Amino acid sequence: MSAFSQSKLNGFFKPSDSLNANRRNAVVISEVSIGALTLVGLNQLWYSDFERSKFHTINDNDEWLQMDKLGHVFTAYQLGKFGSQALDWSGVEERDQLIYGATLGFSFLTAVEVLDGFSKEWGFSWGDFFANASGAGLYVGQELLWKEQRITFKYSFHQTQYASQRPDKLGAGFLEEVLKDYNGQTYWLSANLHSFFKKSKLPKWLNVAFGYGGEGMLAGTKEVEMELFPNQDRRRQYYLSLDFDLTKIKTNSHILRVLLGVFNVVKVPLPTLEFNGKNGIKFHAIYF
Repeated sequence: MSAFSQSKLNGFFKPSDSLNANRRNAVVISEVSIGALTLVGLNQLWYSDFERSKFHTINDNDEWLQMDKLGHVFTAYQLGKFGSQALDWSGVEERDQLIYGATLGFSFLTAVEVLDGFSKEWGFSWGDFFANASGAGLYVGQELLWKEQRITFKYSFHQTQYASQRPDKLGAGFLEEVLKDYNGQTYWLSANLHSFFKKSKLPKWLNVAFGYGGEGMLAGTKEVEMELFPNQDRRRQYYLSLDFDLTKIKTNSHILRVLLGVFNVVKVPLPTLEFNGKNGIKFHAIYF
């Protein structure tokens, strides 16, 4: 009975070879419903706490060493990847996967940006808008060029000393810090070596990763930071490391493939070289 249930579940996760209208409809209805409920919830529970205004734009491109912009790229890329794969699971043709699935993140985040535009506290950010477009473009561009994702946009995080100094801005507790503490976040472009060198004997799961992060940020801009924390020193950080593409691990289990795809969002902690303007080259035995 257990083996039968597992086999049935494995069959459920197997992508359809042709259009499965029931699956497609379930995907579309679920995404539209979840997206709409999320936007309504944000509007009622979050934005209602702040004064409304006429639609306006802001220029926040110089804030947080652009870490917030990379967060938009990452989110748009990952949501777009999920949207495309969900339609692939439904048997939708590749063109429609890219048009309607890969743009999921861009569409949702743009709607959130519009809500920002009507809030006096924030505003519609063209920098965020183009970051959202870049995330979707990174996914769509690779599918059009290579029919695969040779370069994956990944994320890693470690807790820092800065969150405790400004928990209102950088988060109070691990879960909030994961989203808010830009000092502990690193965004990676993880390139699969075998995809670029098809005839090589390199392991198909081996990647090389290039990361970007920032440290010493207690406020959005350096000017505000100097007023509040005059001795603070912010700096950019660049990283070089190896990584694993978990989706390249061979398995006949569609359940395991889905799980590997989920965990592949995070950069695997491995030895890493860090380059910054303060310490030159720094070696991390294991970097999160």
